[in-house]
Amino acid sequence: MSRRAREKAAAVGAQGAPARCTVSVCRGCCCGTPKIPGLDHAAQLADLRGALAEVATVRPVACLDSCDHANVVVVQPSAEGRRAGGRPVWLGLVNDRDAGADITAWIEAGGPGLAPLPAILDLYVFSPSRRVRQHLDD
Repeated sequence: MSRRAREKAAAVGAQGAPARCTVSVCRGCCCGTPKIPGLDHAAQLADLRGALAEVATVRPVACLDSCDHANVVVVQPSAEGRRAGGRPVWLGLVNDRDAGADITAWIEAGGPGLAPLPAILDLYVFSPSRRVRQHLDD
């Protein structure tokens, strides 16, 4: 299937609803483990899933190979957000509940391409290597 066909198929879900942002929550060798103390990792994932159930798909993923930034969350734009110029936003050091709430509020407002990134989230943004970014796109 061509990239254009995949994007078109993703733009409309099974119910005819517009595509949603995808939130990838790293749960690899460092993220989501006791190596990052002081955070209930299971609760973090459950909070994101609960808060974003109506507007985004939240999924745990294997190691994103950005361990220096653990815990890593990648927000991929919806099809509409991508058409508006949005690209995946990598957020690192997401190690407290306030960060999760800030991410949730941004995604509820539209996320990448549809809502400006709140200034507070600038503190978490990082750019992984091209190899790592390609791994997530596959």
